[in-house]
Amino acid sequence: MGSLDSDFSAGTFLSDKSGKIFVAGHLGLVGSAVHRRLASLGFTDIVVKSRAELDLTRQAAVEEFFSSERPRYVIVAAAKVGGIHANSTYPADFIACNLQIQTNIIDAALKCGSVKKLLFLGSSCIYPKMAPQPIPEEALLTGPLEPTNEWYAVAKIAGIKMCQAYRLQHGFDAISAMPTNLYGPRDNFHPENSHVLPALIRRFHEAKVNGAKEVVVWGTGSPLREFLHVDDLADACVFLMDSYSGLEHVNVGSGIEVTIKELAELVKEVVGFQGELVWDKTKPDGTPRKLMDSSRLASMGWTPKVPLRDGLVETYKWYVENVVKQ
Repeated sequence: MGSLDSDFSAGTFLSDKSGKIFVAGHLGLVGSAVHRRLASLGFTDIVVKSRAELDLTRQAAVEEFFSSERPRYVIVAAAKVGGIHANSTYPADFIACNLQIQTNIIDAALKCGSVKKLLFLGSSCIYPKMAPQPIPEEALLTGPLEPTNEWYAVAKIAGIKMCQAYRLQHGFDAISAMPTNLYGPRDNFHPENSHVLPALIRRFHEAKVNGAKEVVVWGTGSPLREFLHVDDLADACVFLMDSYSGLEHVNVGSGIEVTIKELAELVKEVVGFQGELVWDKTKPDGTPRKLMDSSRLASMGWTPKVPLRDGLVETYKWYVENVVKQ
């Protein structure tokens, strides 16, 4: 392969609407948003495969897919994901499946020879448990990980490093983006395995439907968290595919913090629960603050557009229409 300077220039991606794009993981929270965004921008050749059609953990199947389809662009949004309970229960699945998926895709993308650019999506859990706040990209590998999800985090770190190694050795234009806490349509609302925001939506909705007088939430409500609507992440992915070609991974966050108390009050209002919100202060709060430093992306000219309240209204509507009615 030639030098990156000759192979890639800013604006190449958005001016190539007929270029074939493989979106891995198109049925998930992130992949579905990326698929929607690409379609809305007029991309005409988006390739997607369900798990039944293509098992990304099988190297031979992935190599055969790439050699036959020969995509020009690849966005890796496929991953095995879950909350603390799932990570603790199935550590082998989380490290093995994610290593297999990303290794197979990145390697096959290089070998097939048709791929001009690849974007790998990670997670904010790649950073050390005691990382400085806001968390800069440079915090990677500077301390121990959060033990409850280190298997997933180690796999994602390996994906970042694989993209960097393939860029350094092969001149392969592979970039990585690390999103903050995401929410939106197609989120996981499972009663045990979901993250804080979809879990709150479900609990307030069920309390409203059942006529409960109160909803109990763990902790004091004081921890600070950052949330990004998945449509904003999809927009950032397109932006990076079009305008970024570098070795370092890029944080993608909203830059706006809310306390868990403020979040719970907002969800309560959006859902329309009329009862009391009770805080169980005997339960742990978790990390006091978790905020990404997204100044690198902001300096490139990208900013998020979806206000938290608007995003919650849309997400709750999707939950009622797609989860509750099933």
